[in-house]
Amino acid sequence: MSVKSVLKGGLAAVLSLVVGAAPVAGAAQAPAAATPAAPIPYTPAPTAQPKAAARPARPPTRPRAVAAAATQPAAPVANVVAPVAPIDPAQLEAFVDGVVSTSMSRDHIAGVTVSIVQNGQVVLKKGYGFDRLGEHPRRVDPDRSLFRLASISKTFTWISVMRQVEAGRMRLDAPINLYLPESVRVPDQGFAKEIRVIDLMNHRPGFEDRALGQLFEKDPARVRPILTWLKQERPRREWEAGTIPAYSNYGVALAGLAAARQVNKPFEQMIEQEITGPLGMSRTTFRDRYPGRAELPAPMPANLAGDVSDGFFWNGTRFTPRPYEFVSQAAPAGAASSTAGDMARYMTMLLNGGTLDGQTIFNPQTSAGFRAVSDRAAPGAGGFAHGFIEYRLPGNRLGYGHDGATLTFMSNMTVIPELGLGVFISTNTETGANLSGALAGKVVERFYGPPPAAPRLSQWLKDNRGDFAGQYLSSRRAFHGLEKLVGLFNGRQTVQVDGQGQLVLSGFDGASIWTPLDTAGRFQSTTDARVIAFTLQDGRATGFYDSAASRYSKRLNLFGDDGWLIWTALLAGLASIVTVVGALLRLRLNLRQTTVQARASLIQTIQAVLWLIMLVSFGLWFGKVGDVAAIFYDWPGPLLIIASSCGLVAAILSVVVVILTPFVWRGGRRVDSFTQGRKLRFTWTAGVFLLFSVVLAGWGAIFPWAN
Repeated sequence: MSVKSVLKGGLAAVLSLVVGAAPVAGAAQAPAAATPAAPIPYTPAPTAQPKAAARPARPPTRPRAVAAAATQPAAPVANVVAPVAPIDPAQLEAFVDGVVSTSMSRDHIAGVTVSIVQNGQVVLKKGYGFDRLGEHPRRVDPDRSLFRLASISKTFTWISVMRQVEAGRMRLDAPINLYLPESVRVPDQGFAKEIRVIDLMNHRPGFEDRALGQLFEKDPARVRPILTWLKQERPRREWEAGTIPAYSNYGVALAGLAAARQVNKPFEQMIEQEITGPLGMSRTTFRDRYPGRAELPAPMPANLAGDVSDGFFWNGTRFTPRPYEFVSQAAPAGAASSTAGDMARYMTMLLNGGTLDGQTIFNPQTSAGFRAVSDRAAPGAGGFAHGFIEYRLPGNRLGYGHDGATLTFMSNMTVIPELGLGVFISTNTETGANLSGALAGKVVERFYGPPPAAPRLSQWLKDNRGDFAGQYLSSRRAFHGLEKLVGLFNGRQTVQVDGQGQLVLSGFDGASIWTPLDTAGRFQSTTDARVIAFTLQDGRATGFYDSAASRYSKRLNLFGDDGWLIWTALLAGLASIVTVVGALLRLRLNLRQTTVQARASLIQTIQAVLWLIMLVSFGLWFGKVGDVAAIFYDWPGPLLIIASSCGLVAAILSVVVVILTPFVWRGGRRVDSFTQGRKLRFTWTAGVFLLFSVVLAGWGAIFPWAN
């Protein structure tokens, strides 16, 4: 294995948003993962029918153009039972038990909650494992244990937005700024188009994506009101609105605030009165369990706060609890907590066209919109159905819903209208993403999909491997400051073509294999029904959309390759060591050098020391931060600030040394000057340091003030 691959693997593993956790001393020992806990059986319970919440009064007058109804899908959704044979509950339970138990043992997952509905009935509802460990472990209860929904929360937000559209208070094609208070309106930043409501739904507002140090909080004292958070954490616009997809939590928070502002209520209260209350989802909340503060929404009710599942990470030997993740500052994007039982009611409402038990949450036209991609980024690419992700499933079936990931909880909700089927799953351990992301597809494949086809080998792809192979960089990342450095690592993917004519896509989260569906750039996964779509120019790939079209990965040229950083870091480290050792050895020698040469040598030695401090500090940061939560909560941290500051000073000195290099070569009389060999070593070192400085600047690693 090459040095480059070793370093790349180590750096990417540390900088990724999903990393292995280092052992933690004193962590509570969990029950053996190899023996998953028995599931809690589902016992149906009667549900009281809630009274319809009163619709809020229309807010103060605003321009007629804004109040006009938005264009809606023409065909309403028919609320009928799916014309397919329903799944046998006993067979479904046995199948899901096997899938979940295997994953819990293999991936070290502490707890899982699942609910599956079909044709208006709950056909499976179970808890697996534990939601609390320690002296008094507590098993997962699907009707009591609250799991964090993360980005599934966004579906509630989009329903709220569409309710305002139905009421004539918002328009999808109107600028979002029309519905926002002046303090958080998005400036144009030189772009011609204003960001529209529909651009936020499609995750194409053009924002960079920033998260470290502010999207999640572990200290309740750091939680800010949403208006304050939106003002202080505004990302920069990088693209024209409506063009490049780049998943945006900030954009969803803007939309949620805009919807709540139309009814003159806090976002959390709006959700309770317009969605969760009417649906009888009494154990679902967007409130966090912090101590009450006047400037924040009311905290989570006490009867719910005690039932929120702990989050865990596996440190190699045991499960270790993580701190509670506060998300109220960006509540519309990811603050919801719920039970599998409540989510069963939510999915039933979605499948029934927006109604449940006589309560209407949205109308048939809106329901149709949640099942129709509003604007595909490219032919054959995935997309968002007015905020809901479109999923390609086995048997050429389509599902709609959302994934969710906090630092610890991994979740997925998928409804498949043509099957009348809805699948919800949430795990309370950071290793649960593979299970949560795959369960819905596995259920469809097992009971409705054809058997997996053999991988399609492609001679065409083998013959044209050069048109696809290379490194690609995701649009979903930060573009400035130290967070840019992280994004340039974990947003990078490498495309290769193997000897069998299959496309291998590898990144920080592992590798996947894809086979071509056609010669137009569409590829399907060999393990499921997902499709990615490449953009081609003269037959050569210029980038690709992921399966949900939530981001676009642009192909990099030679100078964008991460090899530049790896090899210049190695060269600079080696040159720094040689420079410092040489300076120490010359301390007792009677040196032949001019005054200019002596000063230039001293500056280069200071540079070398700074580079070594920077590299050691980065190394300590990489080694110390073995837990993704530490990256978020402690960002950027003293080690990273020291490393970046030393790099900045060393880079400035690089320019000084290069300016002095011609004077070093002039020297003086032969007996008073550097030897020819020392002049060459000085010049080579100056060139290496300057090149390293340029590369670091391009990666955003030497700007400590821009966090």
